[in-house]
Amino acid sequence: MAAGLAHHNDMKKLIASCFAVAASIMPLPATTIMVVPVYEPLSLQGTDGDEAISDTGEALQACVMARPMALSGAFPEVLVEAVRSRHRIPTNNPNYQVREANLLVLAGIGIDAELGTAGLSVIMDVSQMSIPPEVDLTARQILRLAIVALRKTLEPYQAPQSEPLEVRFSVVGTDQNNAGLRELDCSFTIGNTPGGG
Repeated sequence: MAAGLAHHNDMKKLIASCFAVAASIMPLPATTIMVVPVYEPLSLQGTDGDEAISDTGEALQACVMARPMALSGAFPEVLVEAVRSRHRIPTNNPNYQVREANLLVLAGIGIDAELGTAGLSVIMDVSQMSIPPEVDLTARQILRLAIVALRKTLEPYQAPQSEPLEVRFSVVGTDQNNAGLRELDCSFTIGNTPGGG
């Protein structure tokens, strides 16, 4: 019986050794989690405020505001996608019953990003867009707010980088009724330009 117990312990040691060797040979997937400010285009419906949006030159019942988020994945693409995160604004007032405040979520506007050799491509998909009647904004206004949110979200990320980031923004999924939204397609640079301050 003692011989059987010794054999059992030897087998346990051998199996443990095999796991240790496998762990040292096979790298475990590492996940980096970063807490970053993410700006979102938010509806102010259900409140008594209009916000003057200096970046768009309009006073709207909407704002672009940041909140901290703990993100992992491919940066800066994950930052762009986070701009469309669901957002229920906390409140201390029982009369504020708004369940969703992010305008991109409310309006059904999709967002995607891809980083390539030419820079960051950001695509807004309006093929499923439907703006609820309680949101007193046009599709153009929502997309302009989204561009502001994207720029503000990418700026802190790009600030410590040695090279500027070229961003191409485009709208897809339009039809004959909203084809004019493609006029919002634009390109801009985030971060210091070469030779700039």
